[in-house]
Amino acid sequence: MSPEPVVSTPHLPVALFAMDPVHLPELFPPALMERLLEMARIDPALVVQDFTDPGAAAALAEAEVLITGWGCPHIDADVLAAAPRLHTVLHAAGSVRSLLGDAGWERGLTVSSAVRANALPVAEYTLAAVLLAGKDAFGLRERFRRERVHPAPHEYTQVGNLGRRVGVIGASRVGRRVLELLRPFELTTTLYDPYVDAEEAKALGATSLSLTELLRTSDIVTLHAPDIPETFRMLDRDRLALIPDGGVLVNTSRGALVDHEALTAELVSGRLGAVLDVTEPEPLPAGSPLYELPNVFLTPHIAGSLGNELARLGRTVVEELALLNAGLPLAHRVRHSDLARSA
Repeated sequence: MSPEPVVSTPHLPVALFAMDPVHLPELFPPALMERLLEMARIDPALVVQDFTDPGAAAALAEAEVLITGWGCPHIDADVLAAAPRLHTVLHAAGSVRSLLGDAGWERGLTVSSAVRANALPVAEYTLAAVLLAGKDAFGLRERFRRERVHPAPHEYTQVGNLGRRVGVIGASRVGRRVLELLRPFELTTTLYDPYVDAEEAKALGATSLSLTELLRTSDIVTLHAPDIPETFRMLDRDRLALIPDGGVLVNTSRGALVDHEALTAELVSGRLGAVLDVTEPEPLPAGSPLYELPNVFLTPHIAGSLGNELARLGRTVVEELALLNAGLPLAHRVRHSDLARSA
């Protein structure tokens, strides 16, 4: 009688959730959670928020993969010492800059981020903001609410998106997606990014300009640069003054990229308009005039993934885990050297 064939069972890595548990059901709805449980040994009921909690110690000691998200504690040398088997961090959110300390990079952890997936709704929000700003939808809505009559036809002469000049600052993942989404429209699109030359900008569908020239020639300026020391208040008083009268600033990046006092002065004067999903500080003080200005459309940091969009981030993690288990390179790996030019 021949022996029974030996069937090898693939190794399933031991994984651990580390995030604010409120996000878990939206990041991993039932179908995604089921796939995740097929690819890793993980307890869906155990979500670590504090690595120093005694209850987390045993889980850390066994963890090979951390699945992180918003609210994850900082991964420092002490955490790594408590997790000797850890080799991979799969981040179901955007930036990993504040997530991982130097010790993690020195240890050679493999790190992946869902930043590309998170860029998609930001770009969609930006597209909507640009097109609505070109129609002066925000200002006309406020006027319509106040006067409750239609403006006369001659009052629409400066309204419309045909040939509207849109300046994109930053060829980040969001910025590139914005340029892609803008292509079907008859707009004049320009780009400022010090790391992108004229040929690459043209391939992205834009004309490369200096920051000064972009600001001078744009009806709508949209910010997509990373929040790094080099970009802190890159739009200061002098640069904001370059934007033509009636121009609109769209900011879905970070409030720190703009001199808030200078921007407030421009908006209070009525010279410029703005669509602001991010501000400095965030949220603005309750007494800020920006809440009431008719030329400001202010939203509470909603451009990034929210609600059912979070499942896209979870799906990215599941797909990365599948590649990891197959011994293949991760599609969204982040390297330490990337952080110098990214948020």
